[in-house]
Amino acid sequence: MQMLSSDLISELLLGMRIDGVHYNRIQISPPFGVRFGVDPGRAQFHFIARGTVYLRTDGGAVHTLCGGDAVLLPRGGLHSLLSDPGIPCRDVTDFDARMICKRVDDIHVCKTEICRSNDTLIFSGCMEFDLGSMHPLVAMMPEVMQVGDLIDRNPEILPILEAMAREVKAERAGYAGILTRLADVVSASLVRDWVECGCGDAAGWVEALRGPRMGRVIAALHRDPGRNWTVAAMASEMGSSRSVFAERFLAATGVTPLRYVTELRMRLASQWIGRDRMSIEIVAERLGYGSQAAFSRAFKRTIGKPPGAMRDVTPVDEAREIGVA
Repeated sequence: MQMLSSDLISELLLGMRIDGVHYNRIQISPPFGVRFGVDPGRAQFHFIARGTVYLRTDGGAVHTLCGGDAVLLPRGGLHSLLSDPGIPCRDVTDFDARMICKRVDDIHVCKTEICRSNDTLIFSGCMEFDLGSMHPLVAMMPEVMQVGDLIDRNPEILPILEAMAREVKAERAGYAGILTRLADVVSASLVRDWVECGCGDAAGWVEALRGPRMGRVIAALHRDPGRNWTVAAMASEMGSSRSVFAERFLAATGVTPLRYVTELRMRLASQWIGRDRMSIEIVAERLGYGSQAAFSRAFKRTIGKPPGAMRDVTPVDEAREIGVA
């Protein structure tokens, strides 16, 4: 399998943001079943500090997680953590929770008759996961990304996992804030490893990225979306005629080159206006539009609403509006 170039990997990951929305430290005695997935469009992270846990997805796939394991579900979705695959589940929101600090709660469901060393310890996070202009990659990622697949290639992740285990178990002062940052680092490392390995078996758009000539064009579009891109200019980047380039680009991505540029610009505009609160005038200028009016017409034609409406939506709503969640 052809790998992605280091330059293109940098382009893919440049806009990556993983921001925790809410976390839970869960100390629970077997048998148990905890269901997650109440936040559609958001990623979910789980770290098992102690015990053996079975992760069951909504489709029925079961993954075994042991102490020190971590997983990222980049698209979230309904799933459960269980002490045994056949255990019935309760939703995580149904358990009583004590707030440790802003964004972090503590859930204790422990039997008094057993030793606390037999409790299972879990640290879970619900996250906003944004790849910027490369957000289409999220739909191509595996349903579950497990840290065990990363350790052999990136052994430096082990000290981070060991630190997480210590913080979950010891509950020292400030541990909640430290854990949230470590969880973000592990999640980002899982994503980077997948991209560095060529994005798995993803086809179509990623296949185009793997081709050195087409990949060079797509990287240039994402690096400089505000340039006056014409089919001729893109064909020149690839080193081919306009007709050959246009045919190959459509076959690889499913859209025409100019449509791709427009959709890329509107995805970026939605994020800059909605998430970063950038002014419409500055966004229009950065994306190469001669006037704010011309940009607004293109935005409404592509997204279906004026750019100012993006200021009133949440990040998850925004992703749905632009077709990336």
